[in-house]
Amino acid sequence: MWFSFWRSRDRFSLDEFRFLTDQLMKVQVVNEVNKDFVIEALRSIAELITYGDQHDVAYFEFFMEKQVMGELVRILRISRTVIVSLQLLQTMSIVIQNLKNEHSIYYMFSNEHINHLITYSFDFRNEELLSYYISFLRAISGKLNKNTISLLVKTLNEEVVSFPLYVEAIRFAFHEESMIRTAVRALTLNVYHVGDEAVNKFVASAPHADYFSNLVKFFGEQCISLDKLVVNASKCLGPDTSGSIISSVDEIEDNLYYFSDVISAGIPDIGRLITDLMLKVLIFPSILPSLRMEVVKDSDTGIGTATSLYLLCCILRIVKIKDLANIVAVALLCDIETFVPTSEAKLNGFMDNHGMSHEDQDSENGGFRSDSDGQTLRVLIPNISSSLNGHPEDDVPQPDHGSSHSALWEALLSYITTGDDVQVSGSLSVLATLLQTKELEESMLDALGILPQRKQQKKLLLQALVGEGSAEEQLFSSENMVKDGICSEMDCYLQKLKEQYGLLCVCKEVTVSPRIHRLQVLDALVSLFCRSNISAETLWDGGWLLRQLLPYSEADFSGHHLKLLKDSFHSCTSCILDESKGTWPDLLIVVLCEEWRNCKRTIEASSPRKDPKSMLLPSHKSLSEEPASGESSFTAGERLCEMVKVFVLLRQLHIFSVGKVLPDQPPIHPTVDIMESFRAKRAGVDSLGPKPSVELSLVDAVPCRIAFERGKERHFHFLAISVGSSGWIILADELPLRPSYGVVRVVAPLGGCNPRIDEKHLRWLHLRIRPSSFPCIDVAKHVAHARVKSKALVDGRWTLAFRDEESCKAAFSMIYEELKLLSNEVERRIKPMLDIERTNNTKTA
Repeated sequence: MWFSFWRSRDRFSLDEFRFLTDQLMKVQVVNEVNKDFVIEALRSIAELITYGDQHDVAYFEFFMEKQVMGELVRILRISRTVIVSLQLLQTMSIVIQNLKNEHSIYYMFSNEHINHLITYSFDFRNEELLSYYISFLRAISGKLNKNTISLLVKTLNEEVVSFPLYVEAIRFAFHEESMIRTAVRALTLNVYHVGDEAVNKFVASAPHADYFSNLVKFFGEQCISLDKLVVNASKCLGPDTSGSIISSVDEIEDNLYYFSDVISAGIPDIGRLITDLMLKVLIFPSILPSLRMEVVKDSDTGIGTATSLYLLCCILRIVKIKDLANIVAVALLCDIETFVPTSEAKLNGFMDNHGMSHEDQDSENGGFRSDSDGQTLRVLIPNISSSLNGHPEDDVPQPDHGSSHSALWEALLSYITTGDDVQVSGSLSVLATLLQTKELEESMLDALGILPQRKQQKKLLLQALVGEGSAEEQLFSSENMVKDGICSEMDCYLQKLKEQYGLLCVCKEVTVSPRIHRLQVLDALVSLFCRSNISAETLWDGGWLLRQLLPYSEADFSGHHLKLLKDSFHSCTSCILDESKGTWPDLLIVVLCEEWRNCKRTIEASSPRKDPKSMLLPSHKSLSEEPASGESSFTAGERLCEMVKVFVLLRQLHIFSVGKVLPDQPPIHPTVDIMESFRAKRAGVDSLGPKPSVELSLVDAVPCRIAFERGKERHFHFLAISVGSSGWIILADELPLRPSYGVVRVVAPLGGCNPRIDEKHLRWLHLRIRPSSFPCIDVAKHVAHARVKSKALVDGRWTLAFRDEESCKAAFSMIYEELKLLSNEVERRIKPMLDIERTNNTKTA
């Protein structure tokens, strides 16, 4: 019988289809003898059904007439080999994916054959079989719509009571293989986006809603795993550390985007469920407490501050739920103790109120406690309005960051003023994320003190136009806020905290004046710009945030703020002057111009340029690191770039703080009148510099010897020359036919050569030869060099031997004279940037 299968016949014909079906019907058991025929027959049937769906309806009519679908189910039942099950699942996947005719799809999904295949007891210990099975389920989900989905569910009294496709798929939602997890999520999204109300009710009801609970718990486990990677990276910077963190971050963000896609399906019950789970399972018990709390951290379940700041940013940025965003914002204004189970937390390493029991505190503050298990979380909104009475406008009360009753928002600000680079970066990212979260009510931003000034003016202008209250007066006053609106919004969300999440709340006063919070934010940012142990990239983030809050006004800057910024700028100015005499004086102006444009572009951008995940990766160097003796030119170049970035930011902030517009180019004197040294004139070297093989005069040159290779000493004439802000060391060969003239053979940068006469051999002059360019002025090069910086830029070492000690001293003096000329020219050109008094005088005039 089996040999007839191989007879010559048109492969894509109805006769072939009929023959294959007849032969399959004769099979009573599938074993090692006939499995090859069955596998080939299943594969051919898939091709024929697909061909017929696109070319001839007779094929599918025959498929229905002979009930081939039922025959395939029968083959599965009598099969004793896994390979046949694999082929049957693949066959069904191919057929379902390629069917275009709606009537064909309806038939495939009817008669319960598909549901039988879905619920069949496959041996999923075989990983390949599981992969084929999940592909089969995903292929089915791709054909779902409001008509076809009804064929796959069972209903009772117009309610869905069984949906095998969905139920069987979510069993593998947390499989260790990421491809399977991805396929299951794609399937669930196909189900949610159908929009069938009965199905939506089914997936959002118990026990199927447990899928979302497990999903959030799984996400929480991934967050803990990420935190472990971050902690390990801070202890040991291995080569694969950043890669592991980025990989973990990608998985976490994929999860959050999945939450976002689920919410976008528009199923209200699921949206509320995800919001509740995110808050109850992750944000309230893990993320918010870690922002300002010292507890005995369980290394297996705790989340560190850096990871929590990152997670808070990602959740707000990706999961776009209005209630979630606003509840988080209100929570940030709550007391730190709000989110700490009273039997577990120890705030800042001290007992609350010097050992006073929580019962006594609750009684004293009018708080509430749970009468069940004693684990109910509570809210304490401190009444701090009384502390504001009598303070002048610029005398803003500073939050007591060490107090056990300070708010989480004050903890974030304390990170900006006293935290390390990671904490500062994380806190700024949270503020920036809140600022850009469209789901957040403007009144919430106002309460936090980060509502942009342009939005304040717009809101009050609209209120003045429609004649609401005293908005017109507020528009032109310093206290231009509408406190009542803020209170009503906060009351609403504080009530939700109490009723939905068990966070019992006593509000002596819901909020203080938003202007006070705004000035606290401004104080924190100004304080940040005065810190020397924070990286320039992080300071630029602070500059961006300041420009968002105050885009065109100087009114909110106090005299104290301006003095702090001015003092910090002057401190940075002295460092820049040192750099003009350092290793890279010839590139200082180039870097200043480049970073000026970069900084202006960064702080005026519509969104921060730095991704929040960068706070989890190894941070850049800060200015607190002092130059080390014998440091490489690369290290000196990195310090120069870092210093210039800070200097440029402070200069631009000063221009902005006095109400002026930032120019596109830095205020630097032009190179019109280039001061050439007398040596450069006599040698015939212009501003373009010496080129190899070009003739020049050797009037001031000093004969010397040098060996670039062992045993191969060469005779040259040595020259040090500067033109404007550039300088070179030249080694030239004397022309035999033209005395006092030579040909340039070797050219090296003059800057950073660090000349030194050998103590034992007074005729020897040691020079350090750095590279002629530095990659920090080119972002693409900087990224490439950052990976192999220790190998890519290596300083050269020259030892020049002169005829006598006088010649050696002459060469040494020549270098210092030219370096001084170069440094003076650089200082002359950058002098307008160093003089901020002229900016003030110009404004006054």
